[in-house]
Amino acid sequence: MIYLLLVGAPLLVGLLALVVDSDERRPWLLPFGCTIHASIVAACWKTLPGPAMNGWFRIDDLGLIVLSLASVMFLVCSVYCLEYLRLRKERRNRLFTACLSFILASVSLVAVSRHMGILWVGMEAATLATAPLVYFNHNEKSLEATWKYLMMGSLGIGLALLGTFFLALAAIPFEGRGDPLLIDTLLSRAGTLSLPWLKGAFIFLLVGYGTKMGLAPLHSWKPDAYGESPGVAGAILAGVITACPFLGILRAFQICAAAGLSEFAQGLLVMIGLLSMATAAVFIIGQRDFKRMLAYSSVEHMGILALGVGLGPAGSFAALLHLINNGLTKGVLFLSAGNIHRAFGGKTMDHVRGALRRAPISATLFLLGFVAITGSPPFAPFVSEFSILRAAVDGHRFGVALGFVGLLAVIFIGMATTVLSVVYGIPPNSDSELSAQGDSPLMIAAPMVFMALVVFLGLWLPGRLTAVLSGAARLLNGGAS
Repeated sequence: MIYLLLVGAPLLVGLLALVVDSDERRPWLLPFGCTIHASIVAACWKTLPGPAMNGWFRIDDLGLIVLSLASVMFLVCSVYCLEYLRLRKERRNRLFTACLSFILASVSLVAVSRHMGILWVGMEAATLATAPLVYFNHNEKSLEATWKYLMMGSLGIGLALLGTFFLALAAIPFEGRGDPLLIDTLLSRAGTLSLPWLKGAFIFLLVGYGTKMGLAPLHSWKPDAYGESPGVAGAILAGVITACPFLGILRAFQICAAAGLSEFAQGLLVMIGLLSMATAAVFIIGQRDFKRMLAYSSVEHMGILALGVGLGPAGSFAALLHLINNGLTKGVLFLSAGNIHRAFGGKTMDHVRGALRRAPISATLFLLGFVAITGSPPFAPFVSEFSILRAAVDGHRFGVALGFVGLLAVIFIGMATTVLSVVYGIPPNSDSELSAQGDSPLMIAAPMVFMALVVFLGLWLPGRLTAVLSGAARLLNGGAS
């Protein structure tokens, strides 16, 4: 029943949004549906529900982390949407509201799935539901960004499907004695899997779901999609949508670890993680569009997630913590960046400077978000990034540690150049109406909530969260599921 509610409640809200014929009332469905979803997820933290549908659905610690992050992100962003959609009266919000709910339903399906095929279906549904959000501004650039997002997403999901087929082929030795794509069956009989097929499956799943995460070199959809979509859509893309394919990669890694292929999978993750960070560093330097800068920052942090898992148990714990920290911090950055964009009517350094004077609260949050996302104390990303560095050093991976620190330093300098130019200086003109749109109450309340969570997790990690992260890290490294 609880799985039906997790997927069905937001799905029903999305269908209601398509039926309700009032642009003023429709956005209120979002916080209503998200509150119901968050209440169900909170109940899961007390007691994890058992398996359902012959084991096709079950929440473990890995799924709980992704499900909880998505629920929190959507709940806070739904409040932001109330004011944002009121200000965007020139656009009908029927599809925008419905698609946000459909995304939450799809993400929930991914998080609770114990079947690689169902996980794939949920991933594709989330991709399709996100496309109208990218196209919300209805201009040439947003149309181009949407097509690029769909084309690259189709390439990624196609490769992931091929990897899923390879996984089924790896399970041929026990065909007829269990579903070959059921995660629990694969884990329990990992010793009988065909290793060559399993290696091929992991490579295709890593590249396919890595494309949807935005790992280099197949990250080219990110700058356009993040740059042209509304700030709230960017927050959902960076904090929630990318967490789903990461979960898909983690499921494949689980199976590889159980089959004795940990070193093989870890080597690939470290390589693609450092490549993504290096790619982000190159494009962040001299970046004049601050929303595209955030897209490349997301490429960097997806690389950090892959790198952390590739460093073993200690790195896995840190990577899962960083998944949460990155999502919350991206919420601060994208929502405040969207506010600044509206306050100036532009998103490049040619049009935006002196944001601290025109939209002081949003600019302050944007500056704090930059300090946090670049791994500075006392914010949460510092804890997870330092833990990943420590895992590299403790594992005697000194070259990886040096590359990690060096790339972080380059990215810090590149982002600082853009952020400081946007925040400080003298605004090009004075427009009180635009300024009011930048710092309107509900549109600053949401990023402030995200910022409070980022500070809280930087200063204290709750015991229950630590236990769940530890349990998830054990699952990734051969522990019982």
